[in-house]
Amino acid sequence: MIDVFPAATRHSADLGWLRSQPSFSFGAYYDPNRTGFSVMRVCNDDYLAPGKGFGAHPHSDMEIVSIVLNGLIRHEDNLGNSVVSSFGEVQRMSAGTGVIHTEFNASETEELRLLQLWFMPRERGQAPSYEASRFDTANLQNALLPVVSNQGPEQTASIAQDMTIYLSKLEQGKQLEYEGKPGRKQFIYVIEGKLLVHGETLATGDTAQIEAADLLAFDAKEAAFFMLVDLP
Repeated sequence: MIDVFPAATRHSADLGWLRSQPSFSFGAYYDPNRTGFSVMRVCNDDYLAPGKGFGAHPHSDMEIVSIVLNGLIRHEDNLGNSVVSSFGEVQRMSAGTGVIHTEFNASETEELRLLQLWFMPRERGQAPSYEASRFDTANLQNALLPVVSNQGPEQTASIAQDMTIYLSKLEQGKQLEYEGKPGRKQFIYVIEGKLLVHGETLATGDTAQIEAADLLAFDAKEAAFFMLVDLP
């Protein structure tokens, strides 16, 4: 079963310094029918103006992933971490018993675009931690590259949940297949382009939630940059 949520049906917020398109309820926006999928609670496509960002704020018992699409993000927290990341890098923060952090556009001239993803942890009350990882962007071409996983290879950020985040850049006319394990769920977000997935056409900004599909076929009707999240 596949449920498609077109980009036009998603909420949009424009605060001047921040433009955001959440896939699920977030902040002041609440939709009782869109509060998450499996252990996934947040998928925000955010654009931050130069030099702007989120001031110091707390989190607890949440796995938080930031994937930079364009520009530079600066992360600082009360664990002593201070990191600037660009495209090809992923930041993962396990909030655990509590952490305070900031996230800002590290450039004074260039807009920052990133995906903000939140997941429920496998266990609550764990010690907080932070990790920044880098992957080879060339490996995105016509492949599903794991960038976050609870059991991934090198260049993959770890996460305290039974899940994996893949990124892919699929050339027009190319196809990929993904074989999921029985009982698993998949979330798809088309960052750019157009894909045929499981018989459904997804364009830029569209999302899909998939259950009970052991084999997924991806066919790029246009060059496509997309994210696949495999979930319990």
